[in-house]
Amino acid sequence: MAALRLEGIRPKVLEPVDLELAASELVFLSGPSGSGKSLLLRALADLDPHEGEVWIDGRPRSAMPAPEWRSRVGLLPSESHWWEERVGDHFSRPTHWTDEKGRESTRMLDRLGFGPEVLEWSVSRLSTGERQRLALARLLGNGPEALLLDEATANLDPKNRERVEDLVQEYRRDRSAAVIWVSHDPEQRERLGARRLIIRDRRLEPES
Repeated sequence: MAALRLEGIRPKVLEPVDLELAASELVFLSGPSGSGKSLLLRALADLDPHEGEVWIDGRPRSAMPAPEWRSRVGLLPSESHWWEERVGDHFSRPTHWTDEKGRESTRMLDRLGFGPEVLEWSVSRLSTGERQRLALARLLGNGPEALLLDEATANLDPKNRERVEDLVQEYRRDRSAAVIWVSHDPEQRERLGARRLIIRDRRLEPES
């Protein structure tokens, strides 16, 4: 079970942030462009310098090596990064996670609307939305215990948005993963019924 706790986290543009997420909890984060949402996620993923401390399951970031932290706390950026020509070269376990009965499931690509042949595709042929969905599959295939999602459905049509929402919901329930999801879609936030936070005037507060 992966609870997440932030104590005095302060990326450059924000006042210190204190926040606690229970295992399996989903929290939506919104705010104006440039308010610091992505910077906050990058700080939690240990990609940018910051003040304060982040804890996962009672262990602080400072008590573990950076590679271990980044394997446990997974970030899906708003623009995914691809460094090989073939899609499949970006995946170590491209379609798997272990389900509640301990079996290796191979449903992930199918759940996101792809057949196994997508692993042979060139990255250059992918649309923005396809890259977004495949980046999520790549992230979940690594089995992180907490998820940081930056506009995970911003470029998707309704059908694929539903696929992503369903997959994230299933993953957090199966893995007891805490999730912080940056989203500007009020219908999505209402539909998934999670706690909602907003950044206003450099401060993180409940969304009214």
